[in-house]
Amino acid sequence: MTTQSVKTNESNAVVTRFAPSPTGFLHIGGARTALFNWLFAKHHGGKFLLRIEDTDRARSTPEATEAIYAGMRWMGLDWDGDAISQFSRIDRHAAAAKRMLDNGSAYRCYASKEEIDAARELAKAEKRPPRFDSPWREKTEGDWPEDALYAVRLKAPTEGKTTVEDQVQGQVTWANDQLDDLILLRSDGVPTYMLAVVVDDFEMGVTHVIRGDDHLTNAARQTLIYEGLGWKPPIFAHIPLIHGPDGSKLSKRHGALGVDAYEDRGYLAEAMRNYLARLGWSHGDDEFFTTEQAIEWFGLDAIGKSAARFDFDKLENLNGQHIRAASDIRLTEAATARYEAREGRPMSQRHKKDLSAAMPGLKERAKTLNELLDTAGYIFATRPLSFDEKAQKQLTDDARAMLGELTSHLQQARDWSTEELETITKAFAEQREIKLGKIAQPLRAALTGRAVSPGIYDVMVTLGRDETLARISDQSVT
Repeated sequence: MTTQSVKTNESNAVVTRFAPSPTGFLHIGGARTALFNWLFAKHHGGKFLLRIEDTDRARSTPEATEAIYAGMRWMGLDWDGDAISQFSRIDRHAAAAKRMLDNGSAYRCYASKEEIDAARELAKAEKRPPRFDSPWREKTEGDWPEDALYAVRLKAPTEGKTTVEDQVQGQVTWANDQLDDLILLRSDGVPTYMLAVVVDDFEMGVTHVIRGDDHLTNAARQTLIYEGLGWKPPIFAHIPLIHGPDGSKLSKRHGALGVDAYEDRGYLAEAMRNYLARLGWSHGDDEFFTTEQAIEWFGLDAIGKSAARFDFDKLENLNGQHIRAASDIRLTEAATARYEAREGRPMSQRHKKDLSAAMPGLKERAKTLNELLDTAGYIFATRPLSFDEKAQKQLTDDARAMLGELTSHLQQARDWSTEELETITKAFAEQREIKLGKIAQPLRAALTGRAVSPGIYDVMVTLGRDETLARISDQSVT
């Protein structure tokens, strides 16, 4: 990761940020938070920044950081400038803590862990909030033990209220006597999340903090830190969390997976952006829209307060719509990449050409790229074909005999086009006085090994004259 200094935003430009912790993959909730920040910045012609909150060295890993980068890139959420490492800025966090000590908005706390735990247990036994009222709050330099380690605590107001004008939740107010003197800097010199976030957001010039509503109480605490540093807080917008279809907390069984899992399942990035945008935000009754439309329409005023519900069926349906709307070139590139990731080998140029030619028919029914590739399996298959159970049932002795007869007619085709092949096959069915399906179904089975495929004449054109006739010959009886 590239480490860089940051500068305060001196203009009125909108600046948003996404600040994940590198302790695992980029999960779907984080991806939506990143998307909302990205859309808001794009809508206002501002900047979208990425900060990796890696101060927890025990849990942060380079692999998780790379997974976040990969997930962001697949989602198409490009960020401005270099990603910022929070850990690389701990000197700035410590300087802020010292500034608060100097101006009296923070104090040294020499209490031990045992003292703090005992005080909280007592509060719990007396049915009071489990907060710790430090005996060091009003101590001065003359009271400090010499050469002893200390934590730096916020000297939070004990009276009055703290109010946050949230762009989604509305005006939210907390009684100050419910907000404890949180630790800003631990005794080992490591900053806490609360302090680091405030310092980083301010020095990165962040104007809008858009994040999950599980951080709403943090907004009150962070507002007090901003005030202690003499800084103006950013505009807060706390978005509802994502729940499962049953309304319970989102879990792996609902879809709380890394975004890489959705890529593996064959979803298009543009469909994921569309679907995640609709989880908590809306633009009238619009369900299907492009990323460009989302950027044009997006605003914080259209974000609801209720938790959104993740629904795989809706995602699949929407993904299918995006597949049908995508250009054949775009889909061929995406399907090729999915094939190569799935098979662990490059796709041949011939197969890529055949896939591109077949794409108009392939994309009509597919809901995912994996489904599309499965339907296109006949392109990649080699003789002799393997057959599914339904296809085998189509290849009766009578059907094989008909295929043998049809072969001689197909060999006379003047040009290998869908129109010509359809004309020949229909004429053959009329000559035999049978329904078209009686020959089309065995023909489909012989060519694809499946009972379901794209249009049979499209399949024949994609395979070409020689391969088509060879596959039919493999199964026909003359």
